[in-house]
Amino acid sequence: MGRFENKVAIITGGARGIGLATAKKMAADGAKIILVDINEAQLQEAAGCIEAPQVSVMTCVCDITDPQQVEKLAELVIKECGQIDILVNNAGITRDAMSDKMTDLQWNQVINTNLTGAFNMCRAVIPYMKARKYGRIVSLASVSAYGNVGQVNYAASKAGIIGMTRTLALELGRYNITVNAVLPGLTATEMMKTIPEHVLDTWEKKIPMRRLGQPEEQADAISFLASDAASYISGVELPVAGAALII
Repeated sequence: MGRFENKVAIITGGARGIGLATAKKMAADGAKIILVDINEAQLQEAAGCIEAPQVSVMTCVCDITDPQQVEKLAELVIKECGQIDILVNNAGITRDAMSDKMTDLQWNQVINTNLTGAFNMCRAVIPYMKARKYGRIVSLASVSAYGNVGQVNYAASKAGIIGMTRTLALELGRYNITVNAVLPGLTATEMMKTIPEHVLDTWEKKIPMRRLGQPEEQADAISFLASDAASYISGVELPVAGAALII
């Protein structure tokens, strides 16, 4: 069936964008998919978009900022599937503002979802992965981790993902658990639809490859790092950004 046959993959923020693209790719390669999102209607719609023969898709509504909900999610997956092989921390939000105008709410919402939420997910699945001495954790950081005007909260959350990834890789290597981060550049997701076209055009011209990335291109990188083809790769940050980080 493919490289993820008999593997169980939890994908947060799986109802659209990069998360859904990753779910489609992993399902096509044989993984049993656990789609996690806070929006039930979008989850059900997304599950219907995944067309993979002989592969099941389970949807779970979960607020990843709530540790108790996350613990229950992990317990449910173990009860239904017996194992957790792959975690993709994809869920994320933006609440942009210049630093001196940013509210406490804007800061806390982004940090709690993007960073604390990812940590909650890792903490919940790690014991099950350690028990089986197998696991793949891939978290979505961003090129914004290195700084971006108007995104001090988002940049801090994604830089935190990189630090968490490196630390977990050191802690979990002995258990055959790899932990890596993918750093998307500008990607054509729903998030980009709120940005005026003339602004996007300006941004695209600054990218050496002169275009936005596609969700499927991010999904390719995520799937590689989650596969056994990357069994000796851990603690890395992989930019998928059209060379944008070089300049």
